Amino acid sequence: MKERIILHCDLNNFFASVSLLFNPTLKGFPVAVCGDKENRHGIVLAKNELAKSFGVKTAEAIFEAKAKCPELITLPPIYEKYEEYSRKAHEIYERYTDMIEPFGIDECWLDVTGSTVLFGNGETIANKIRADIKKELGITASVGVSFNKVFAKLGSDMKKPDGTTVISLENFKNIVWKLPISDLLFVGKKTCEKLKMCGIHTIGDVTQCDEATLKRLLGKNGILLKKYALGEDDSPVITPTENDKPKSIGKSVTSAKDFTDNDSVWKEFLKFSQYICDILHKKGLYAGGVQVHIRTSSLAVKEFSLTFQDSTNSTLTFARRGFELFCKNYSFGEPLRSVGLRAINLKDTQTAVQQDMFGESDEISNLEKIENSIYKVRQKFGKESIKRGTTV
Repeated sequence: MKERIILHCDLNNFFASVSLLFNPTLKGFPVAVCGDKENRHGIVLAKNELAKSFGVKTAEAIFEAKAKCPELITLPPIYEKYEEYSRKAHEIYERYTDMIEPFGIDECWLDVTGSTVLFGNGETIANKIRADIKKELGITASVGVSFNKVFAKLGSDMKKPDGTTVISLENFKNIVWKLPISDLLFVGKKTCEKLKMCGIHTIGDVTQCDEATLKRLLGKNGILLKKYALGEDDSPVITPTENDKPKSIGKSVTSAKDFTDNDSVWKEFLKFSQYICDILHKKGLYAGGVQVHIRTSSLAVKEFSLTFQDSTNSTLTFARRGFELFCKNYSFGEPLRSVGLRAINLKDTQTAVQQDMFGESDEISNLEKIENSIYKVRQKFGKESIKRGTTV
């Protein structure tokens, strides 16, 4: 089988780079894109290279960033521009291949195995893409080139900004195995701590560890981790389509003011449920369960889930079930900073509804007919055309 050629393209400091295109007088200054302090999203979302040189980090509080860099200039996010430039980058990728898998708004994997006859080898294609992005979009990208997705992602992190790194079958042991284990894809903080406690500090160390130990530490993911370190990742680049079915649909909010009672949570759940059920209708799906996410004022995170006997795409039914789950598991021992609702165990219309002859199937059926009518009106006249009174 022909060796694959996979690229991982990472748009450098994406939010900050795009924001500076619309604030050109700030070039040469340390700049960070930050969330809204008034809505308690006062953290660094992205920073430019100059701010990075002062030690400013993504996800730290603004006051912490300014303690490191008093001259730091903060800008609000402009999400519509980030989406626009992400689309433009995708259009550039599409010149070289139709096998593109997004990994967030600013990263993508590309399978260019079949493109080399037209455009040259993987490194050549990577350099052409970087040049196109710099010339046409005014921002830079780093690209990793390898024979699998994990190493391509690793390569794109190695030369920033604006660099290409090739990790091949011949050189990957020399390049990859000396890197810290935290650099490997999907190795988070907790996983890293567990591995280090067992003397596993580098990616190469994982390859020397027996599978029984890794499985005891991390379950089946431990064995997968060793497979990645050995260069045996064979996962394909999967291009999403409009017909793809989501595995879950959710929405959450961090409020400017803590949630202190059930009424305020119920109103948010109704809003979340409307958003979620609109997508369920659009995709032809039903929710087979609900998951509730909360974060307390002391930042403790809790999640609860429930599987339904009968699936639903009714806004009111779904909101009620989520709220009942919330009330069963939380009684406001302390205020809540954020709440979230998620539809899980999604099913299609052919397998979704199992009638409960001793339950409330008639009421649910009637609600769903009403919801279908509401959905059609909102589709035709806009999302603001019909609202529930309690959410206004």
